[in-house]
Amino acid sequence: MSDRSSSPSSVDRFAPAERWVHRSVAMLMGTCLVTAVILYNGSIMLAVGHRHLVETVHVWSGLALPVPMLLGALSAAYRADVRRLNRVTSADWRWLRSRTRRDGTIRVGKFNAGQKVNAWLVAGSTGVLLGTGILMYWTGLVRLAWRSGATFVHDWTALAVGLLVLGHLVYAVRDPEARHGMRSGRVSLRWARREHAAWADEVDPSGT
Repeated sequence: MSDRSSSPSSVDRFAPAERWVHRSVAMLMGTCLVTAVILYNGSIMLAVGHRHLVETVHVWSGLALPVPMLLGALSAAYRADVRRLNRVTSADWRWLRSRTRRDGTIRVGKFNAGQKVNAWLVAGSTGVLLGTGILMYWTGLVRLAWRSGATFVHDWTALAVGLLVLGHLVYAVRDPEARHGMRSGRVSLRWARREHAAWADEVDPSGT
């Protein structure tokens, strides 16, 4: 019989390096989105002023966006979670198809399928925005037609990312335990068993 008194009430979820990457990407992404809104909307731009400064902050925040993700690779915990995010299981497909995916009947690993899709979209869109932004800013790299196409792709991708970030924030507001896990690195074992049962079995095999 297992000793319930020795079972932890909380478990480690994210290492310090992972939390640093998340905060850094969040700050840089937020800066890019806010400055993009200012640059895109003429009325707001007039009210704020300093267009060159706003543009400079936007460009260099965008160029810096992949840096925390790359530096995170120095952490073994970060690399392990990247592998988790890149692994699609049969449970993920059931989770995506299910209308009752949140009732706990599908045993979810450390990340559910929605979190995996979100990570893929963020990573992919970051690459698209970085590439198109470079073509827009350094105008001598390609001909005008390519820059026009890059502008179109950049603008619509930025809009999609803005909606993606908004959805991410909505879900974060709904789950204070998940936010606590990202701030402190630990979550309650009860939450882990409810939201990520398969992962909870990994970190607490006793099942208590």
